[in-house]
Amino acid sequence: MTPQAYDDWSAHQARLDVLAAMSAEKAAVGATAHARSAGSVASEGAGLVSSKTSLPDLFVNLSPSAVAERRVKRLKRSVWASGHLHAMADRGHRPPVCWFVTLTYRGVDDWQADHISKAIQGYRNWCRDNRIPCRYTWVAELQGRGAVHYHLLCWLPRGFSMPHWDRAKGRRAKWWPHGMTNTQKAKAGVGYLMKYLSKLGEQTRFPKGLRLYGIGGLNKEGRAIRSWLNLPEWVKASHGVGDVKRLSSGFVVLRTGEVLEPAYRVQQVPSGFLLCRLRELPSRFHSGPYSTLH
Repeated sequence: MTPQAYDDWSAHQARLDVLAAMSAEKAAVGATAHARSAGSVASEGAGLVSSKTSLPDLFVNLSPSAVAERRVKRLKRSVWASGHLHAMADRGHRPPVCWFVTLTYRGVDDWQADHISKAIQGYRNWCRDNRIPCRYTWVAELQGRGAVHYHLLCWLPRGFSMPHWDRAKGRRAKWWPHGMTNTQKAKAGVGYLMKYLSKLGEQTRFPKGLRLYGIGGLNKEGRAIRSWLNLPEWVKASHGVGDVKRLSSGFVVLRTGEVLEPAYRVQQVPSGFLLCRLRELPSRFHSGPYSTLH
């Protein structure tokens, strides 16, 4: 990763953290007022104490718009991270070339859930036949006419060109027989996808069962960083990349086998959940995933 890419990622991550903190603080204030009006939620019998010395709680809103907003935030974070992780050069090799591919449908209602997975499988088979890594990130978008289409970034070693996904060649069938495709080298890399994601809003317009994005081909280091980014902030505050694994029993420290003590207790309230903090949380010791790599 270049110094500029690292700086861009660090700045982006910092902005996300600030926005998340502001959102959490605002939600907590709203949750307190909501809990007081609910009566039972604010009582001592429910486990909440109305006191200036009590630890702050967080409210998780389960309204459709709030769920959609959190879904889009996770999507943007994952796409941004995967783009920079894919672009990292393998040891002893030059950085891969990024290709931008758009897949569109002929008809507005032609979408089916397995179309994108079958197309990716064709691309994966081609990479295997050429003995090259299969690295990609894709996102779904809704066109103005109401049809779904897909934007992909694919990283190929220098010297390889991306085939046209809507054309057959020899024994290779079309990867995308559902309409047209466009293929070009991506000068801005992940910036192409972030441009489309900036327009992403209410998710209920999408067909039921639609996956918003997909990521494949990350190396071991990339998978560890992506896994760390998806950990709760209270876990990331005191553990670096590769230190903790998420299991059904909770979060486990790999080096010692210790199961981390829960930081919150979940309590159901009208329209969502209240996360009641059980203890003081550690101060954040890192400035992003790259500052914690061993």
